[in-house]
Amino acid sequence: MRICVTGATGFIGQYFCEQLSAAGNEVIGVDLVSPASGAPMNRFVQGDVRDRSAMASALEGCDCVLGLAAAHHDFGIDRETYFAVNETASQLLCDLCDERGIKRVCWFSSCAVYGSCPAPRNETSTPQPLSPYGASKLAGERVFAAWVGKGGGRSCLCIRPTITFGPRNWANMYSLIRQVASGRFVVAGAGANVKSLSYVENLVSATQFLWSRQGEGMNTFNWVEKPDLSSAQISQTVADALGKKRAGVRLPFWLVRAFALPFDLVIAVTGMNLPVSGMRVRKLFLEETRFESAKARDAGVVPTITTQEGIRRMVDWYSREGRRSQVKWRQPPRETQRF
Repeated sequence: MRICVTGATGFIGQYFCEQLSAAGNEVIGVDLVSPASGAPMNRFVQGDVRDRSAMASALEGCDCVLGLAAAHHDFGIDRETYFAVNETASQLLCDLCDERGIKRVCWFSSCAVYGSCPAPRNETSTPQPLSPYGASKLAGERVFAAWVGKGGGRSCLCIRPTITFGPRNWANMYSLIRQVASGRFVVAGAGANVKSLSYVENLVSATQFLWSRQGEGMNTFNWVEKPDLSSAQISQTVADALGKKRAGVRLPFWLVRAFALPFDLVIAVTGMNLPVSGMRVRKLFLEETRFESAKARDAGVVPTITTQEGIRRMVDWYSREGRRSQVKWRQPPRETQRF
């Protein structure tokens, strides 16, 4: 099968390309960033998912599409870019699929669509996104719902993962591991707030399992590891994997939040993305991001790697090579890129 993978050189995209290629599929990758030498792709198109010409070239002769490309960081992206990448480019993809007779799509949304909706946050909940990211992902979902609503055998599997981590990831978990390893990590308050996580290898396996069983129409699944862990449990698991007795010193939440105020001022004045901020403190130690994924498990998904084991694997990667590498931030520019 010839599969077009958008966002192919990103964190999750690399894992999918490896697995899809190993299973004997022909992989056509699309991304703004070129792949590393030896990447498991049969063809690569350096392009922007907002660019009709690049996407038309990538989709030529393909049987299905795995849509991973997204505007997703919570810093440095304006609202218009979120919607251009996550909604408008989704409509372009649907239009091009119709032009080429492609009827099977798997598209990655996000648990961010739930926003302020009350628990339990599962696939039957009414999304109430709070951020431009969550709102634009929900808008993208509606694009695909309208597309499959035209019938004719169109099929879309929509995956809503929560924060995804694993080796080769440079986002939240990487920052946590680096801080705990440095000995400068501070636990704010009790750390009892739940932070639902998704381990990348489980996510990839779950998606492939569900996609292989997806029929006509649209089906949406959350992906979240279970059981949930609190922020304190997550940071202590990192410490254990690093061979440390504890993650860091524990201080009252208000004190840590006050310590972050000067960093907030610098961010406000300069626009820099600093590792310490009031937002990061609040998100890690106060906000609860608990989601449910019983629907996927009821469909037959059986994850093979526990959250604790996933954290240990990422810590091992960090210790071997990640700590010596430069952090890589990938953000789509405001304007459509043409190569």
